[in-house]
Amino acid sequence: MIDNKQLEEVLETFAKDRSQDNFVKLMELVEKSVLLVPALMPENLDETTMKQAKAGKGVELPKDARVTPCLIKKESGEQALPVFSSEKYLPTDHKSPAVLAIPFFACVSMVMSNSDKVDTIVLNPFTHSIVLSKQVLEVALKRSRKLQAKTVKLTEKQFHELAHRRISYELLPVFFYEKQKEGLEQLQKEEGSFLLARYTSVYPKEIKVPYTESDFSLLTLNVTDSLQITRIDMPEKNMAKGLCCRIYLVWNKDTESIEYYTIEKAEKGNEIGRIYADRRHEVIGPVPENGAEIETIMNLSSGSAS
Repeated sequence: MIDNKQLEEVLETFAKDRSQDNFVKLMELVEKSVLLVPALMPENLDETTMKQAKAGKGVELPKDARVTPCLIKKESGEQALPVFSSEKYLPTDHKSPAVLAIPFFACVSMVMSNSDKVDTIVLNPFTHSIVLSKQVLEVALKRSRKLQAKTVKLTEKQFHELAHRRISYELLPVFFYEKQKEGLEQLQKEEGSFLLARYTSVYPKEIKVPYTESDFSLLTLNVTDSLQITRIDMPEKNMAKGLCCRIYLVWNKDTESIEYYTIEKAEKGNEIGRIYADRRHEVIGPVPENGAEIETIMNLSSGSAS
């Protein structure tokens, strides 16, 4: 059960005196609140959650649940998203199929992502009727992002790991799938300077890049007439579980296409992974005990002989 007692006290005050100061106090509390949203019944809910929703009680949804809120039409003809601070403000004569407990900023996201259908939020529409316009919602969203940026602080060690993850799992795959042979040839020509430049691009001025060109090692092998494999050994510094210690770029000369494989640090030993052109990351399985990484990558490659 949600508890918005403090919010409702400020709501009563604002209803009597709609001053700017009272509105600011109201928004500070609204932004921290979980609100009730009438909606259609989401699919794939477990039995307990389904019963609570059918009973008109606030429920917490799984992350993958699709929410279809019940909208109300304003006098102007435009639609608004109704939200309620507690059950006592829900309409008794027009009950919705479900009542969902949703954080305020999730409500804002629903409005922003469906701006062609709805442009405002109305808090307790049948009693207090507090209209939160699109401009108000945009300001609240910006304030939330600034607050998150201030509160999320990484240690230098955490940043090194984050930078390593971003480069090996995001920036490099995007670059090579986009540039294909041109990008691969640039890597083979520039080697360590190419990779160091990628790290330098993600580091802020206040944190020194802890690597040099010599911390990277490259080896290119023409394993068959049509298959070329380039191995990149990543820096050993700041290496942690879940990070990529080696990268294998497989170039298929027949199809002129590239494949991107990773060797990832695991709890016990290493695992082979693959990143696809659509950025999907797949963990394939453990590296063979005999350490035959290149042979395994060859067998996994779509360009290998059948």
